[in-house]
Amino acid sequence: MRGFKNLFIISLLTMLLSACNNFSSIKGCPDAVIEWIDIVMINDIKYQHHFTEPSDEVTTISIENGQELGKVTYKMADSACSNHKMKNGDATFLEEGTPIYGIKGYSTSLVVVANDRVFVADTNIKVKTAGELQPMGELVKNIYFESTQDGSRVHTFSQASKKRFLDAWPELKLNDIQTLNKDGKMDGNPIFMEIELKNGVTFREVYWADFNIFSNGVIGNEELKEVIDFELSNLTK
Repeated sequence: MRGFKNLFIISLLTMLLSACNNFSSIKGCPDAVIEWIDIVMINDIKYQHHFTEPSDEVTTISIENGQELGKVTYKMADSACSNHKMKNGDATFLEEGTPIYGIKGYSTSLVVVANDRVFVADTNIKVKTAGELQPMGELVKNIYFESTQDGSRVHTFSQASKKRFLDAWPELKLNDIQTLNKDGKMDGNPIFMEIELKNGVTFREVYWADFNIFSNGVIGNEELKEVIDFELSNLTK
């Protein structure tokens, strides 16, 4: 369990580091061994690719590339310093020159694709609500709880709970991730939730029940907390 949670901590730290001041043009970079996560930034949005866990069920992903949004202009891995501030065109692992596309039928505010990998919106400082950050709505097939040991699915939300969750999601407010982390709102044991879209794409939402917040800065309301608590109670039966 510890190793799997540490992987999430590395992911969170990567997102925090990428928001720091940019001194990567100074000679001597990289200045440390950095365990980057797979992220790309385009149109002022940071997107993360969620790697498939070994325990994940095999699902068929059906996507069609939409309009090209831009290209990767800087590969951070093996080049950027730990305090590099991401800008449009930056990516951790994608090679420079890699095209970044939208996905037909899905908002580019939510997902993009590059090198056959789907990236899901994680940070967008221009928006104020969860619905603007991740406009999911009718695009979601299922919501799951995942094991914090190996990432496997351990519980599926009822369709009624899924609807309540998605109905509440659009109006939820966003807070600054660094502020939440500094205030200790991301301490303790997180709950792993998996969102499965109708095209087969899956991604993780990390949730802290004690503070009713998500790792992307989304602040839950009472309705959302009731839904999650209800499904958690069914998980333990």
